[in-house]
Amino acid sequence: QVRLVESGGGLVQAGGSLRLSCAASGSIRSINSMGWYRQAPGKQRELVARITTGGSTDYGDSVKGRFTISRDNAENTVSLRMNSLKPEDTAVYYCNCNAKTRANIVTTAWGQGTQVTVSS
Repeated sequence: QVRLVESGGGLVQAGGSLRLSCAASGSIRSINSMGWYRQAPGKQRELVARITTGGSTDYGDSVKGRFTISRDNAENTVSLRMNSLKPEDTAVYYCNCNAKTRANIVTTAWGQGTQVTVSS
């Protein structure tokens, strides 16, 4: 089983910055991709950013140029630096990873979510 623990959410004014962090633990053999998704009230969960073991990244269109994802493969952690935050970035942010357990089971894990609120 793979567990994800997030930290770093909170309240910030528009134009400000926040950093989210997520650590994976458990019966992990390898992790392919790690990333962040978000869900605002009344909306579907959407991709924010993801990064592969090799460092390839994908970003949601609305955050390109403002958010930066990074990863420490040795520590099984992923971080999201969010700059120039806008009120529309307000959402619950979920950490995600696609991993293989020591039992060679491919699994997708989700964190519990961390609230990010951007005030105007």
